[in-house]
Amino acid sequence: MSLFTPNTTPIFLKEDSDTSQQIARLKELHAQATGKLKDDIARELSLVSYGEVGEKNIAFELKNSGMPMCIIHDLHLQHEDLTAQIDYVVVTRKLVFFIECKNLYGNIEIDNQGNFVRSYPWNGRTVREGIYSPITQNQRHLEVYRQLRLAKATNPIKRLGFQSGFDNFHQSIVVLANPKTVLNAKYAKKDVKDRVIRADQLINHIKNQNKKSKELASSEKAMQAWAEKILALHQPLASDYTQKYEAILTGVTVAAPAPPKTCSAPLPESEKAAVRETDDVTYTVSSPQNDDLIARLKAYRLATSRKENVQAYVVFNNQQLENLITQKPKTLADLQRLPGFGPVKTEKYGPAILAVINPAKQYDEKPPKADQNPRWSPSQLVGEKVNHQSFGTGTVKSVSRHEIIIKFPATARSFAFPDVFETTIWLTNPALQQKVEALIGVSKG
Repeated sequence: MSLFTPNTTPIFLKEDSDTSQQIARLKELHAQATGKLKDDIARELSLVSYGEVGEKNIAFELKNSGMPMCIIHDLHLQHEDLTAQIDYVVVTRKLVFFIECKNLYGNIEIDNQGNFVRSYPWNGRTVREGIYSPITQNQRHLEVYRQLRLAKATNPIKRLGFQSGFDNFHQSIVVLANPKTVLNAKYAKKDVKDRVIRADQLINHIKNQNKKSKELASSEKAMQAWAEKILALHQPLASDYTQKYEAILTGVTVAAPAPPKTCSAPLPESEKAAVRETDDVTYTVSSPQNDDLIARLKAYRLATSRKENVQAYVVFNNQQLENLITQKPKTLADLQRLPGFGPVKTEKYGPAILAVINPAKQYDEKPPKADQNPRWSPSQLVGEKVNHQSFGTGTVKSVSRHEIIIKFPATARSFAFPDVFETTIWLTNPALQQKVEALIGVSKG
């Protein structure tokens, strides 16, 4: 007997996810919080809830696809120090689709370089920000799966067959699940356009790709067996994305991460408010002196960012603000010893920052000169801890001439080296941070 009513009944091998638990806990924390923290949790809750709604929209489309398929929701994979969290895996009789669901609040623009820019209203303003490419993200998930399967393949012939046919048999799709999202991809390359679709186009896309495929159609029994092999690789994650808010509510000092890097393209006059003070603040032990200094430093940061038409965290981010409050540097040399304040940033912003911290003193000194021939190798960064403004704390896994790979709790990410150290990440080791920034200065000099 067939496992399906032919061509009509998909099977969910895994339909649950941990998103519902996360939302429930965020609601509890929101009820306990007050002031700015309550607003931060509300924003997080809104974004997570949008994500859950998007995944349910995709589930609805798949359940009503009218074709035989096996579906795995929220698949977690781990291979050595690499992890992947895949929203949906859809196994059909010919192909396997890895689906990244994006139920993004707001509209999406994709430029000719494949960069994704999101714009959305928040608290009466229009926020415009760059987001990590979901195409790249999903491709890395697919690569983790490939490496994991190869590692488990003991038969050399099967291993070779899997490797040679992998790209033909597996496809990556990014699905925009919010029906209100406007996608502007007119400048995107065809390869990018073909991999980013709306939820209402998903089933037609799957059917069309199966028709185009030259792979032999498997039986429905073989299809389910293949899907069950994929599901057997699932490893539940222990990550708790509410931990930062729980720590704050229990009195632990936590530096909230800065917002994702925003688009630097010129904005229309109506959107100028998007060049703004960051919404995520650093939570510190409050005192009248600290409160006054925080207000003055943030006022300087906001004024400078507006003058230069950059995001506030480019001047200094929330973690660096925390360090300025606790360390209160008195000289440019003191300032340059803080994480994230290399020679370039210290020379540009240092005198003004010190003047804010110590208004009675005049600062006309020069920052210490960077070592123009730093005697170290970027390979020394391997194993070092870094802080990322969006992904939190990670560990450097490898460094090459132009790329650095960092392992975060939920995933591994690749960044341009050493440029990423100018704005997005910083090392917890101040000495190495200065060496990296010196390297940036030499490369630009």
